Amino acid sequence: MNKDQDLLDGAALTVFRLNGQFLTVGDSLSAPAGISVAWWQVMAAVQEHPETVAGIARAMGITRQSVQRIADLLVAKGMCEYRPNPAHKRAKLVAMTAEGDAAIQRINPQHAAMAKRLAEALGPAEFAATVETLTRLSSVLEAIIADDAPTKA
Repeated sequence: MNKDQDLLDGAALTVFRLNGQFLTVGDSLSAPAGISVAWWQVMAAVQEHPETVAGIARAMGITRQSVQRIADLLVAKGMCEYRPNPAHKRAKLVAMTAEGDAAIQRINPQHAAMAKRLAEALGPAEFAATVETLTRLSSVLEAIIADDAPTKA
């Protein structure tokens, strides 16, 4: 392998490890609120404004089917609701309910404490630079994937 391949492997393995670590942290933060980290991710995606299942999936980089399954569970538990979508008759909007918002609010103190611990351990400037680098890496990979996607004729 060459140096570029080694860097790609190192980046991928580190991100996979980070994903596992973030899931572990997320589970510990969300469990006291009675939700899973997967539920939290979907709820966070609609906390500010309703969104379609497909829109949530695109933003999270996961399949629409995975989001649909979680959205259906959240609706059944009363934490989210489906609303009509004025832009599309069949693609309903997923929206947070008061019960869902209350669950998220129960997470916030522990979430703030974890954010503070990370900022203190890394330093605010390095923490911000890390997020910027990860965001840039994600954007570049998204562009490469789009460039490699077969064009529809």
